[in-house]
Amino acid sequence: MIEYAVDPSLPSGLPEDGRGTVVTVGTFDGVHRGHWAVLQEIRRRAEASDRRSVLVTFHPHPLQVVRPDEAPPLLTTPVEKKEILAESGLDYAVFLSFNHVLAGYSPRRFVEEILVGRLKVSELVIGYDHGFGKGRSGDVQTLRTIGAELGFLVDVVAPVLAQGVPISSSRIRKALLARDMEGAWEGLGRPYSLRGMVVKGDGRGRRLGFPTANLWIPVNGKLIPPPGVYAVRAALRQGTFGGAIHVGPRPTFTGSPPTVELHLLDFEGDLYGHEIRVEFLRFLREVRPFASAAALVEQMRSDVAESRQVLEAVQRGFPGGVAEWDRTGGNGGG
Repeated sequence: MIEYAVDPSLPSGLPEDGRGTVVTVGTFDGVHRGHWAVLQEIRRRAEASDRRSVLVTFHPHPLQVVRPDEAPPLLTTPVEKKEILAESGLDYAVFLSFNHVLAGYSPRRFVEEILVGRLKVSELVIGYDHGFGKGRSGDVQTLRTIGAELGFLVDVVAPVLAQGVPISSSRIRKALLARDMEGAWEGLGRPYSLRGMVVKGDGRGRRLGFPTANLWIPVNGKLIPPPGVYAVRAALRQGTFGGAIHVGPRPTFTGSPPTVELHLLDFEGDLYGHEIRVEFLRFLREVRPFASAAALVEQMRSDVAESRQVLEAVQRGFPGGVAEWDRTGGNGGG
């Protein structure tokens, strides 16, 4: 279902059968609810007209090439994006390698060479704030003018709102950087997640009675939530478990480096060398020093108890989550 094209000069990989395509174009970082509305619209239109639905997206993020100092941290890596798109029902996703050559394409050249020449576009559906071509100089009107000349239709999908404001990747990043995990969840339509490999730690958590998995997070441009303790849900080979995660420094123990340490609820086993995907459900507290190891252990007990409450609320059906659970007094409203 997913085609991967690493360079715009390569063939598209689509069958040459004359069916035509319904296409959308964009970075789609996060594949959030607003993106999903666009993807489902092109899927609907393609099915109705017996065409193929195609997403054209980019890696790396265009700003990493044209203005690297302004490039945002990623909500989704290419692997994560492909996994999410695999559930979209689209026929194809074409990943273009974004480089300085592609950055220099005028809107017309991009449309003529890629959308028309390679993907045989019949309909182009874009988000309300779409800009494309060199310096994002192309807009909806540009596309409609070109489409009228070259024989394809152009339509725009209205924004999806959260709290009365259009959902966007930038707003989701702001929520994450403010430790607003519920706000990010509402925008994404799922909890924000992070992957890491379990590596050897100093074993201090086990000695304190709270064994932790030390996660090594690859340096791949992915946004890591700010330092703090969070309630999480973790997916590993053995299944899905609730937990609490510590991100950042360990000020109680002088000289200890910053870590990402995950404590899983009701889990026993060896995780070294395993990859774990962690979903962030709620921010619990700031990282702070404690006067003693005993005081830290007492706080960790509280963190674990609160994490259990958050997980139970999510399991009872409070997606987005937990804020709704709060409004009902933590009892489901009845």
